[in-house]
Amino acid sequence: MEAQASMKIYLLTISGAVCWGLIGLFIAPLYDQGFTAWDVVAIRGIFSFIFLFIIMVMFFRNQLHTRLKDHVFFASAGIFSLALFNYFYFEVFSRSSLSVAVTLLYTGPLFVMILSRVFFKELLTLQKGLSLVFAMIGCAFVVGLLPYGSASIPGKTLFMGILSGFCYALYSVLTKPVTKRYSALTITTYTFFYMGLFMSLTSDVWSKFDKFQHVDVWISSLLLALVSTVAAYVLYTSGLKYLEAGKASILATIEPIVAVLIGVLFLGDQLRPLQVMGIALVLYSAMLVVGRREGTKIL
Repeated sequence: MEAQASMKIYLLTISGAVCWGLIGLFIAPLYDQGFTAWDVVAIRGIFSFIFLFIIMVMFFRNQLHTRLKDHVFFASAGIFSLALFNYFYFEVFSRSSLSVAVTLLYTGPLFVMILSRVFFKELLTLQKGLSLVFAMIGCAFVVGLLPYGSASIPGKTLFMGILSGFCYALYSVLTKPVTKRYSALTITTYTFFYMGLFMSLTSDVWSKFDKFQHVDVWISSLLLALVSTVAAYVLYTSGLKYLEAGKASILATIEPIVAVLIGVLFLGDQLRPLQVMGIALVLYSAMLVVGRREGTKIL
């Protein structure tokens, strides 16, 4: 019974990663309509908070009660993690390619492990170290950067990609102190409240409201919020509540696999043998994470 409960926890985290992997399907139509990366972040934050707030008021109103001092964590995660990592991720996507953006974003687990070790004293085991190595190598194969690499990446784009990984890692670290006190839905709602508020004040999306006359803009915005945001963050944060931040972050590296499969199944992309090998490596890293043995402490 305990093993089944543990597997459900891992499945929650993996399911969140799958929802994230679908995000490209919803962002591309918004770019086609002339929205910038910062605009898309604003759309994601504002729409997501609206849906989350409606859900909370209708079904979980009692979970809206929080301690004022905990809003430091909510606001920090909403602005410095959600808003900024989305912007850097989307900007790298628009400047180079989705492959480059996804790979650079997934420097995040490395930052999570380092920050978790520094702030939470989480053990860095040999098993976690190996799983991280396999996950990163697998991601590089999946997106085509190994074995021969790709076109040269401008320094600014590379730096923004690394920042996307760092800001991505901050979500796990900044929300960890409140995961034992609040539900995943409460945490997600308040972090998106601050993200949406920040983006409302800093973006030009309101001046482009006429673009919402197009049905595909509404569909993309709604799915971006419901699937790749609300569902993704609730599932991921639910898993994070019972997992070390480092483990949850490594499991989330399944996202690029989903992105590749979406391309093959719906966008006509060809899946090469090296990509299959990369998928296998990432899946193997996930198997290492869910293994029962914690491994040998190395730091």
